[in-house]
Amino acid sequence: MNVKKILIPVLAFVFLFGLSSMALAKTIKVGGIMDTTGATSDVGKDYAIGMAEAFHYINDMGGINGKKIKYIWFDYGYRIPEALTKYKLLKRMGVLAIMGWGTGDTEALSPTVNKDKMPYVSASYSAHLTRPVDWVGRDGKKHGGTGYNLFFSSDYSTNARSCLTAWFDKKWPKHPDYGKRKPRLACSYMFPSPYASAPIAAIKDHAKLLGFDVGPDQDVSLFALDTKSQIMALQKFKPDVIWHGNTTMSVSATIRDCYALGLRADHIVNNWGYDENLPRLAGAAMNAADALLVMGATPIKFFGQPSDNMDNVVEYAKKYNPGIPASKRLNRTPQAWGDALAVWEAMKRADKAGDLTGPGIMKKGFETMRNFHIGLGAGDLTYTPTDHRATTGCLVQEYKNGKFQEVEFVDLKARWPKQWASEWHGW
Repeated sequence: MNVKKILIPVLAFVFLFGLSSMALAKTIKVGGIMDTTGATSDVGKDYAIGMAEAFHYINDMGGINGKKIKYIWFDYGYRIPEALTKYKLLKRMGVLAIMGWGTGDTEALSPTVNKDKMPYVSASYSAHLTRPVDWVGRDGKKHGGTGYNLFFSSDYSTNARSCLTAWFDKKWPKHPDYGKRKPRLACSYMFPSPYASAPIAAIKDHAKLLGFDVGPDQDVSLFALDTKSQIMALQKFKPDVIWHGNTTMSVSATIRDCYALGLRADHIVNNWGYDENLPRLAGAAMNAADALLVMGATPIKFFGQPSDNMDNVVEYAKKYNPGIPASKRLNRTPQAWGDALAVWEAMKRADKAGDLTGPGIMKKGFETMRNFHIGLGAGDLTYTPTDHRATTGCLVQEYKNGKFQEVEFVDLKARWPKQWASEWHGW
């Protein structure tokens, strides 16, 4: 038997297998659960595209201290059961973290990701996800902590409080009835939607703090194209300002119908209803000479707005999706980058500490960040073992003279430190 003839192929196989194993060992898997076909796909498509572009950039910048990221994502059509299925699949595939999407599915998955110690960096900014340890709520009941849920943004309740504050500060003093009566607030959102309803208790609490009268809520579907019946129901109350908790399509329909029916209220919008498509879809309601005032929460700058890191966002959008003109891109792309840049930093810190695991990414990554700057107009990020609210306020912008312009950055912690510390966390 020619031992040499047998041994050489075997050694070659072992050598190649070893190289392959080393290459695999240097690849880190990150999962994604996105909505590109469901109820929130009007904002989800651009977010999903932006997330993939962000991971291309991260790999070009060296990945996780030289280890490349393999980003694997699935569309789940905004269906909670499908999100659970996709989560289990990604876990079996060995991902170290997941980039999630909606509030309903993120909250449904929260006990599972906490049990699995899987960092879940979501596009849901529900305040319910910001308490990493067990706590007793306003209802007197004990609530489980959400220790492995994170996001880069101000939460929905902070957005709502910030928007109402900015309107109260900057717009109400110019109203003809200022000083004669209380301002009036009404809320328009899809009642059964966990996303849309998440900050309603907070904004009503804030309205009470600022001295508003609060009118009847209006149930508006995420799919709504005609909201005239809801607008007619508000005519008697005559709100001065309406809070919109839905996504862009149905928010634009509501604003159009307010304009058409002569309800001259101002409008404040949560971040997923406030983007570059809103004035396009709202038409004359936001663009005519007598356009309605429309303000919104912008926890990150709009696509292409001047800010550090925005040139990278624009460059990678052009590089990887040249068929989509810049004029059609949305602020959803920078929002995706915000979450991607946060998880990138956390994973680099955990890897440097020699603990690139779920608990390591959380404890030696995210929870070591203090005023970490990601740019893009976002607030600097701080996470602690007891508080996953990344930022303490939100930039509020308005659409005026054909462009988005800053109204006010509202820092809730600075303005109401006691409430921020002891009353507002988690709802």
